[in-house]
Amino acid sequence: MNSPLYQVTPIAAFNDNYIWLITEPTNQYCVVVDPGDASVVLKVLTANNLTLAAILVTHHHQDHIGGVSDLVNKANKTADFAVYGPSQEAQSVVGIPLIESQKITIKSMQLHLQIVELPGHTLGHIAYYDQYSVFCGDTLFAGGCGRMFEGTPQQMHQSLEKLAALPPSTKVYCAHEYTLANLAFAKAVEPNNDALAARIEFCQQQRVLKQPTIPSTIGEELATNPFLRTNHRDVIAMAQQKSQQKSQRKNLIASEVFGQLRQWKDTF
Repeated sequence: MNSPLYQVTPIAAFNDNYIWLITEPTNQYCVVVDPGDASVVLKVLTANNLTLAAILVTHHHQDHIGGVSDLVNKANKTADFAVYGPSQEAQSVVGIPLIESQKITIKSMQLHLQIVELPGHTLGHIAYYDQYSVFCGDTLFAGGCGRMFEGTPQQMHQSLEKLAALPPSTKVYCAHEYTLANLAFAKAVEPNNDALAARIEFCQQQRVLKQPTIPSTIGEELATNPFLRTNHRDVIAMAQQKSQQKSQRKNLIASEVFGQLRQWKDTF
């Protein structure tokens, strides 16, 4: 099978969030990922006569879980409907808590997803993936990564390494339209990266057309996202330059390269 049976559509919310809608052409069931706003989801469900089979939550931030309760109360749901989420957080809304390496099946859609734990942005953050897609919340962004509100650079770097190990063709469904800002930072890190220059041009065209820049792929991220390129010599050199400005030692391991980049990005 070269493509998934399901389709993934973005539902725009707030200023820059994407709530991901997973549907199948053969039925009227659907899954939504990180519904921070119930109203925009309910409009789409009603307009398309969709029945909610599951809600997937990646972490506890309000712009990801704020609409869960209203959807549970107001949406048409399947008999086996459930709210899945991390075992360590978002317990106010999560019905079925999940840990690393678990698998879930949405039976009405024959959707099978695996769980990976991604501490860093939050300590309990998880992602859902299969051979085609990863729904990674605020850990990996197109061209960047999330801030570390709760975790350490070592944790976040390890989490990103888990995602980097997925097949290059895996589509990356992150939760925010931050791509152009992320790529501007990436260019500051790697000004001579030709793949990055081409990606910036494409994403600029997408935004002019008011189209999402997401999904990307793991392959694109490996080629252009500095936070997945901490072993690349140009990225290491730039991180070492930044560390020397702060009177730190010159030789940085990969997680320290990541930490320097993340500190720089926080004030970029």
